[in-house]
Amino acid sequence: MKVEAIEFVMKYETYVEEIEAVVRPEFKPVIQKMLEIDPHDLIRPESYFEHESHAEGFVWKIFMKEAKKEGLIE
Repeated sequence: MKVEAIEFVMKYETYVEEIEAVVRPEFKPVIQKMLEIDPHDLIRPESYFEHESHAEGFVWKIFMKEAKKEGLIE
């Protein structure tokens, strides 16, 4: 199922909360930082994801990048 940009923006917080539900507590600062991100800044209005799993993977990629910045993973 295709995920349009507006749908991604609306679901972004849910995607982050899904990550929060499965990661260790020491990642809480990364989750908080991600919740401060305006999802409008992550995707252009004409963009879309081919499948919802791609949108979720995109958010996971952001999580991994932020966790590396914080020195929580290598």
